[in-house]
Amino acid sequence: MKVGEKIALKRLQEEISGCRICCQKDIIKPLPHEPRPVLITSAAAKISICGQAPGTCVHASGIPFSDPSGVRLREWMGISEVEFYNRDKFAIVPMGFCFPGLDTKGGDLPPRRECAAAWRQSVMDAMPQLQLILAIGIHAQAWHLGKTRKKNLTQTVAAWREYVENSEKPIMLPLPHPSWRNNAWLKKNPWFDKELLPQLKNMIQSLL
Repeated sequence: MKVGEKIALKRLQEEISGCRICCQKDIIKPLPHEPRPVLITSAAAKISICGQAPGTCVHASGIPFSDPSGVRLREWMGISEVEFYNRDKFAIVPMGFCFPGLDTKGGDLPPRRECAAAWRQSVMDAMPQLQLILAIGIHAQAWHLGKTRKKNLTQTVAAWREYVENSEKPIMLPLPHPSWRNNAWLKKNPWFDKELLPQLKNMIQSLL
């Protein structure tokens, strides 16, 4: 990537850091708190982690995956915390850059739709060097896999070999969210731990 392209990417992240689209008064159900966009773009990383949106811990820290989900995700990937936050190795670009708030049951709301509509294509276009995208959760899979996404998350993740073999660069690899809320899913689908995770670790190491 040329110097001018790196500067353009830096400026784009700065613009996103100042984004206030989702709290404008003309938006239906504006964000109930001050926006705090959280993402890490990179002009060098070959791998992008594309999840849903920051949770309460990440909203407080301003650091992506600085929570138990991040610990589990790093275990899945077979990398250290230092490697995970190395901008030269990983970009971290969720579908929504700000914490969307909680639903009535205490779970995170879906990513704000305004965010991806305003920024996502520009961000992904600004990182043409990416070789692997981890599409974590249904929202990331819907955007990155498009019409090739299956009927539900389980079917989509179970078809991971199909995406790895057939997708052009960057390779798309669907994953469930590493949240503790998915513990039951992980127990119900032991193939994920036995078959997919070893390949995920191998793919990560081959690109680092």
